[in-house]
Order: sequence, then structure tokens, then C-alpha cells
Amino acid sequence: MKNTEDPLVLFSLWFQDALQVLPEQANVTSLATSSSAGHPSVRIVLLKDFSKKGFVFYTNYESRKAQEIESTPYASMLFYWHILERQIRIEGSLKKTSRKQSSKYYSTRPRDSQLGAHASPQSQVIPSREYLEERYNKFERKFEGCTVSLPKSWGGYCLEPQRMEFWQQCPRRLHDRFLYTKNSQKLWDRSCLAP
Repeated sequence: MKNTEDPLVLFSLWFQDALQVLPEQANVTSLATSSSAGHPSVRIVLLKDFSKKGFVFYTNYESRKAQEIESTPYASMLFYWHILERQIRIEGSLKKTSRKQSSKYYSTRPRDSQLGAHASPQSQVIPSREYLEERYNKFERKFEGCTVSLPKSWGGYCLEPQRMEFWQQCPRRLHDRFLYTKNSQKLWDRSCLAP
């Protein structure tokens, strides 16, 4: 495993490797959140951007995940690229992205996805599939011939990393594991972990 003091540099290298072998799935990540009572939940989200500030994904702000983030703004992401025999765990605090940033990304989404964001009251109980289809058709008519606006209840989150762990499968189950933790000076400390 490449030795680097900056886990974001290493993440970028591994992500580029994943894009080469899994171009449609490299950005798939499991996101774990927890309720105020400490009950965890996990789901798949898509990483849409990353920088030194953190890792960005988008969702409905009225969804279960958003409600959990509101009460407990700390989460974990897990990337697993089986072909490369690698995984990365990232833990950190979550903050909403700016409305401008959310709008910029939203404008790049396919129109069907934009309409779906309006139609779906994510995580809410609905009476039937037909109800959802009717809502979609309603918004399709509403925005016919014009730009689909960004819903007020939709936007991004940025996970600001405080811990990043890199795992590389090795022979005899003696896997490489390196943990990066942010110290009080906001610099990264690197440790080698037993597999």
C-alpha cells in the first residue's frame, strides 16, 4: 500500500483505480447513521464529490437518513471494491451543502430524476405504487416545457472526515490496515492496525 501522510490523497488514488475497473459503481457507498436513541441504520448512497472539505452525497431532507443526521450529525461511509480487494471506512461529522452547491448538482441530474425528487416523499408511508406514479405525472405536467426547480426538501450533505481506515486484502489473511485520525491540530496521525 502506498505510504502517504494524507488520507485524502490515498482515497483519490484508490478511487481512480476503482473508476478504471468499476466505472459505473466506484462511487457506491454504504452510509450508516443513527437515531437520537442510538439505533443504527445503513443504506447505499452515491458519492457525488469529494475534496479536502469532505465527501458529498445528496438526498431528500425529509428522509429517515436526514432526520437521523439532524439529531445525530455524525456518520460513517464504507466503500468496498471487491475486484480490487479494497475497502475504505470514513467517519465524521455531517453538514448540509449550500443551496447553491445543491442547485448546481441538481441541474446536472436527468430530468426523470429531478421529477422523481419532487414526486417522492422519501421514507414516508404511501398508499400505493399508483399514488407515486400519479404524483410523478402531476409534476411532469407542472414542469412541462420548463426547467424543473430544486425542491426545498432536497439537497446535499458533506461528511467531514475525522477517521479514515484503508484495508487491502493480502495473502494468508494478513491484510494491510491503516488508520488515519485527525488530531487536535487538525492534522492526520497514521497508525498500522492488525488485520
